[in-house]
Amino acid sequence: MAIILTLAGDTMLGRGVANRLAGRPGGSLLSDELREEFTAADLRVLNLECCVSGRGSRWPKPGKRYFFRAPPQAVAELTRMRVDCVTLANNHALDFGFDAFADTRDLLADAGIAVVGAGRDRTEARAAVVLEAGGFRLGVLAMADHPPDFAAQDGSPGIAYADLREGIPGWLAEQIGRLRADTDAVLVLPHWGPNMCAAPLPHLRAAAAQMVDAGATLVAGSSAHVFQGVSADGRILHDMGDFIDDYATDEILRNDLGLLFRVTVDRQGVRDVVAVPLVLDYCHTRLAAGADYLWIRDRFSAACTALGTGVTETDGRLAIIKQGR
Repeated sequence: MAIILTLAGDTMLGRGVANRLAGRPGGSLLSDELREEFTAADLRVLNLECCVSGRGSRWPKPGKRYFFRAPPQAVAELTRMRVDCVTLANNHALDFGFDAFADTRDLLADAGIAVVGAGRDRTEARAAVVLEAGGFRLGVLAMADHPPDFAAQDGSPGIAYADLREGIPGWLAEQIGRLRADTDAVLVLPHWGPNMCAAPLPHLRAAAAQMVDAGATLVAGSSAHVFQGVSADGRILHDMGDFIDDYATDEILRNDLGLLFRVTVDRQGVRDVVAVPLVLDYCHTRLAAGADYLWIRDRFSAACTALGTGVTETDGRLAIIKQGR
């Protein structure tokens, strides 16, 4: 038995996106064609790069420049997208403090959207969730390697933090191993590395390999704001890039051009990986075409080739040529 996962990277629903949601109640942040692509899967997972709340104060960290808070109605948009699970293990989950963080978790729970990578204490933040589709059980874990001041503690809320410079911590390896024994497949969602980095750093490549060795079926990263390559066995999506935002565009790295990933997994592992090219307009995302599509195709192919991975092109989609099983 196999299931299809739709996986999206950084999804920021604050600032300009929040204004769009307020000005167009019920309006979509996705084109009709992309919405159909996104929802046509068994399970849908993304990185929610903001808190969701109508209250809170900015996190008191000197030098922190960006604070992202979506209005409560943003959850309705996630529901329309049929999102099953979000990771909050990132550097914006606590942007407006503990009250807004609590609201985020409560609003998502009320909407039936699972949360992973953050919790009311360290144990809850590190805990997995299990998603089910047609009898297939997918275990999901998430963590972030920044910022340490967002880390959940024994008595306070926050994210599942892990310093990866010397490899993955024991708790993460143990969590992956236990989850693999209890489910059909394991998805790990790390938020790692610096922004605007076109290729995975060596220590993060090593950490990803350790996650796979510990039992991860699939590792799908985020944080760079630009997509990176996929490993030759299809099991590591080093960075999925951005999905929805209002960010300024880097004219060289083109963070306004992205990918949506559709991954088929079964009990033996990753069966196939298909990347769908995207254009991120201001607060609205659509399928890529023309010169934008060609730029994404060439950049993704080069990023994968650098990792020893081949890419084939079919009907406007970019499929990984997997080596091994």
